[in-house]
Amino acid sequence: MKQVKTNMAGNVWKIQVGVGDEVTAGQEVVILESMKMEIPITAEESGVVDELKVEEGSFVNEDDVLLTLK
Repeated sequence: MKQVKTNMAGNVWKIQVGVGDEVTAGQEVVILESMKMEIPITAEESGVVDELKVEEGSFVNEDDVLLTLK
């Protein structure tokens, strides 16, 4: 199971994919908000979204899992 993790702490501002969506490596999947800046999080590998681990508005720490791909 592939995982997309955060590279910093922040609030989940926007989730740009849903369960069952196909994503490609480099595609933006989540946008974090930290210190009034929007930080896009991209998938490192291609796959299909299996599970979303966060909700919009939730706080995440560095290395938290945002979603899984199969």
